[in-house]
Amino acid sequence: MEELDFALDAKSIDDDGNIEGLAVGYGDVDYGGDQVMPGAISASIAQRKTLPMLLYHDQKRPGGVWNAFKETPEGLLVKGRFSMSTRDGKEAHGLAKDGALSGLSMGYKTIRKRMEGKIRQLLEVAVHEISLVTIPMNERTRVFSVKDILAGGKMPTVREFEDFLRDAGGFSKSLATAIASKAAPHLQGEPEGKADELAEFLRGLA
Repeated sequence: MEELDFALDAKSIDDDGNIEGLAVGYGDVDYGGDQVMPGAISASIAQRKTLPMLLYHDQKRPGGVWNAFKETPEGLLVKGRFSMSTRDGKEAHGLAKDGALSGLSMGYKTIRKRMEGKIRQLLEVAVHEISLVTIPMNERTRVFSVKDILAGGKMPTVREFEDFLRDAGGFSKSLATAIASKAAPHLQGEPEGKADELAEFLRGLA
Protein backbone atom coordinates (compact mmCIF):
# COMPACT_ATOMS: atom_id res chain seq x y z
CA MET A 1 0.00 0.00 0.00
CA GLU A 2 1.24 3.49 -0.88
CA GLU A 3 0.92 6.69 1.13
CA LEU A 4 0.22 10.33 0.26
CA ASP A 5 0.24 13.13 2.83
CA PHE A 6 -1.40 16.50 3.41
CA ALA A 7 -1.52 19.16 6.14
CA LEU A 8 -3.96 19.10 9.03
CA ASP A 9 -5.22 22.31 10.60
CA ALA A 10 -5.43 21.69 14.35
CA LYS A 11 -8.25 24.25 14.58
CA SER A 12 -10.51 21.75 12.79
CA ILE A 13 -10.51 19.44 15.84
CA ASP A 14 -12.98 20.01 18.67
CA ASP A 15 -13.09 18.88 22.28
CA ASP A 16 -15.86 16.37 21.56
CA GLY A 17 -13.63 14.33 19.24
CA ASN A 18 -14.80 15.58 15.85
CA ILE A 19 -12.23 16.28 13.16
CA GLU A 20 -12.18 17.45 9.57
CA GLY A 21 -9.48 18.25 7.07
CA LEU A 22 -8.21 17.96 3.53
CA ALA A 23 -6.96 14.40 3.17
CA VAL A 24 -5.90 14.70 -0.48
CA GLY A 25 -4.86 17.83 -2.36
CA TYR A 26 -5.37 18.02 -6.11
CA GLY A 27 -2.53 19.35 -8.22
CA ASP A 28 0.13 19.66 -5.50
CA VAL A 29 3.38 17.77 -6.01
CA ASP A 30 4.63 16.28 -2.74
CA TYR A 31 8.24 15.63 -1.78
CA GLY A 32 7.98 12.11 -3.21
CA GLY A 33 7.13 13.47 -6.68
CA ASP A 34 3.48 12.36 -6.66
CA GLN A 35 0.60 14.49 -7.91
CA VAL A 36 -3.06 13.53 -7.43
CA MET A 37 -5.13 14.64 -10.41
CA PRO A 38 -8.75 15.89 -10.04
CA GLY A 39 -11.19 12.98 -10.00
CA ALA A 40 -8.56 10.37 -9.14
CA ILE A 41 -10.41 9.30 -5.99
CA SER A 42 -14.00 9.77 -7.17
CA ALA A 43 -14.76 6.14 -7.98
CA SER A 44 -13.10 4.88 -4.81
CA ILE A 45 -15.18 6.98 -2.42
CA ALA A 46 -18.44 6.87 -4.37
CA GLN A 47 -19.83 3.92 -2.40
CA ARG A 48 -17.90 4.40 0.83
CA LYS A 49 -19.74 5.42 3.98
CA THR A 50 -16.72 5.05 6.26
CA LEU A 51 -12.95 4.72 6.13
CA PRO A 52 -10.59 3.66 8.93
CA MET A 53 -8.77 6.43 10.80
CA LEU A 54 -5.37 4.99 11.71
CA LEU A 55 -2.31 6.24 13.55
CA TYR A 56 0.80 6.25 11.32
CA HIS A 57 -0.76 3.70 8.89
CA ASP A 58 -0.60 1.07 11.64
CA GLN A 59 -3.59 -1.25 11.24
CA LYS A 60 -3.18 -2.26 14.87
CA ARG A 61 -3.72 1.34 16.01
CA PRO A 62 -7.15 2.57 14.90
CA GLY A 63 -7.88 6.06 16.23
CA GLY A 64 -11.42 6.48 14.99
CA VAL A 65 -13.42 6.53 11.78
CA TRP A 66 -13.94 8.87 8.83
CA ASN A 67 -17.64 9.06 8.01
CA ALA A 68 -18.12 11.92 5.52
CA PHE A 69 -16.35 12.66 2.24
CA LYS A 70 -16.66 15.58 -0.14
CA GLU A 71 -14.67 16.38 -3.26
CA THR A 72 -13.84 20.07 -3.61
CA PRO A 73 -11.74 21.94 -6.20
CA GLU A 74 -8.84 21.63 -3.73
CA GLY A 75 -9.21 17.91 -3.11
CA LEU A 76 -10.90 15.45 -0.76
CA LEU A 77 -12.41 16.97 2.37
CA VAL A 78 -13.08 14.40 5.10
CA LYS A 79 -14.89 14.49 8.41
CA GLY A 80 -14.58 11.94 11.16
CA ARG A 81 -14.63 11.20 14.85
CA PHE A 82 -11.98 9.95 17.24
CA SER A 83 -12.83 6.85 19.28
CA MET A 84 -12.75 8.58 22.65
CA SER A 85 -13.41 5.33 24.51
CA THR A 86 -10.14 3.74 23.36
CA ARG A 87 -6.52 4.45 24.33
CA ASP A 88 -5.38 5.07 20.74
CA GLY A 89 -8.37 7.28 20.03
CA LYS A 90 -7.75 9.45 23.09
CA GLU A 91 -4.03 9.63 22.28
CA ALA A 92 -4.68 10.60 18.65
CA HIS A 93 -7.17 13.28 19.70
CA GLY A 94 -4.78 14.80 22.24
CA LEU A 95 -1.76 14.78 19.94
CA ALA A 96 -3.72 16.25 17.04
CA LYS A 97 -5.14 19.05 19.22
CA ASP A 98 -1.65 19.84 20.49
CA GLY A 99 -0.32 19.98 16.92
CA ALA A 100 1.98 16.95 17.31
CA LEU A 101 0.05 15.14 14.57
CA SER A 102 0.12 17.78 11.85
CA GLY A 103 -0.89 15.83 8.77
CA LEU A 104 -3.35 13.46 7.15
CA SER A 105 -1.99 10.66 4.99
CA MET A 106 -3.97 8.57 2.54
CA GLY A 107 -3.18 4.88 2.27
CA TYR A 108 -4.02 3.81 -1.28
CA LYS A 109 -3.37 1.53 -4.25
CA THR A 110 -2.61 3.03 -7.65
CA ILE A 111 -5.05 2.00 -10.39
CA ARG A 112 -3.97 4.33 -13.22
CA LYS A 113 -1.02 6.70 -13.49
CA ARG A 114 1.15 8.53 -16.02
CA MET A 115 4.57 10.14 -15.89
CA GLU A 116 5.09 13.81 -16.72
CA GLY A 117 8.86 14.19 -16.57
CA LYS A 118 9.82 13.15 -13.05
CA ILE A 119 6.31 13.70 -11.69
CA ARG A 120 4.05 10.69 -11.22
CA GLN A 121 0.48 11.83 -11.87
CA LEU A 122 -2.13 9.65 -10.17
CA LEU A 123 -5.19 9.36 -12.40
CA GLU A 124 -7.14 6.80 -10.36
CA VAL A 125 -6.46 5.37 -6.92
CA ALA A 126 -8.26 3.07 -4.49
CA VAL A 127 -8.34 4.63 -1.02
CA HIS A 128 -7.99 2.11 1.84
CA GLU A 129 -7.53 4.32 4.91
CA ILE A 130 -6.59 7.82 6.06
CA SER A 131 -4.03 8.15 8.83
CA LEU A 132 -2.88 10.86 11.20
CA VAL A 133 0.87 11.46 10.84
CA THR A 134 3.51 13.67 12.40
CA ILE A 135 5.19 15.22 9.33
CA PRO A 136 3.22 15.34 6.06
CA MET A 137 5.13 15.31 2.77
CA ASN A 138 2.96 17.70 0.80
CA GLU A 139 4.63 20.96 -0.27
CA ARG A 140 1.66 23.11 0.79
CA THR A 141 2.30 22.27 4.46
CA ARG A 142 5.39 24.48 4.33
CA VAL A 143 3.23 27.52 3.64
CA PHE A 144 0.96 26.74 6.59
CA SER A 145 3.99 26.19 8.82
CA VAL A 146 5.59 29.54 8.00
CA LYS A 147 2.32 31.39 8.55
CA ASP A 148 1.86 29.68 11.91
CA ILE A 149 5.44 30.48 12.92
CA LEU A 150 4.98 34.17 12.07
CA ALA A 151 1.65 34.28 13.88
CA GLY A 152 3.47 33.07 16.98
CA GLY A 153 5.96 35.93 16.77
CA LYS A 154 8.89 33.73 15.68
CA MET A 155 10.95 33.32 12.52
CA PRO A 156 11.25 30.23 10.28
CA THR A 157 14.42 28.22 9.83
CA VAL A 158 16.50 28.52 6.66
CA ARG A 159 14.93 25.32 5.25
CA GLU A 160 11.39 26.47 6.05
CA PHE A 161 12.08 29.86 4.45
CA GLU A 162 13.52 28.22 1.33
CA ASP A 163 10.49 25.93 0.95
CA PHE A 164 8.18 28.89 1.51
CA LEU A 165 9.89 30.92 -1.23
CA ARG A 166 9.53 28.05 -3.71
CA ASP A 167 5.87 27.38 -2.95
CA ALA A 168 4.28 30.74 -2.05
CA GLY A 169 6.76 32.98 -3.86
CA GLY A 170 7.13 30.93 -7.03
CA PHE A 171 10.94 31.11 -6.99
CA SER A 172 13.06 28.40 -8.59
CA LYS A 173 14.90 26.00 -6.29
CA SER A 174 18.29 27.60 -6.98
CA LEU A 175 17.02 31.15 -6.49
CA ALA A 176 15.12 30.23 -3.33
CA THR A 177 18.28 28.63 -1.95
CA ALA A 178 20.31 31.73 -2.74
CA ILE A 179 17.78 34.07 -1.12
CA ALA A 180 17.44 31.87 1.96
CA SER A 181 21.23 31.74 2.33
CA LYS A 182 21.45 35.55 2.23
CA ALA A 183 18.64 35.80 4.80
CA ALA A 184 20.17 33.17 7.11
CA PRO A 185 21.46 35.68 9.72
CA HIS A 186 17.88 36.88 10.27
CA LEU A 187 16.26 33.46 10.58
CA GLN A 188 15.64 31.09 13.46
CA GLY A 189 18.86 29.79 14.95
CA GLU A 190 20.80 32.96 14.05
CA PRO A 191 20.09 35.36 16.94
CA GLU A 192 22.45 38.11 15.74
CA GLY A 193 20.22 39.11 12.83
CA LYS A 194 17.51 41.74 12.83
CA ALA A 195 14.27 39.97 11.98
CA ASP A 196 11.74 42.82 11.74
CA GLU A 197 12.22 43.68 8.05
CA LEU A 198 12.38 40.04 6.99
CA ALA A 199 9.21 39.26 8.94
CA GLU A 200 7.38 41.99 7.04
CA PHE A 201 8.65 40.55 3.74
CA LEU A 202 7.42 37.07 4.70
CA ARG A 203 4.01 38.34 5.69
CA GLY A 204 3.73 40.09 2.36
CA LEU A 205 4.38 36.83 0.51
CA ALA A 206 1.92 34.93 2.71
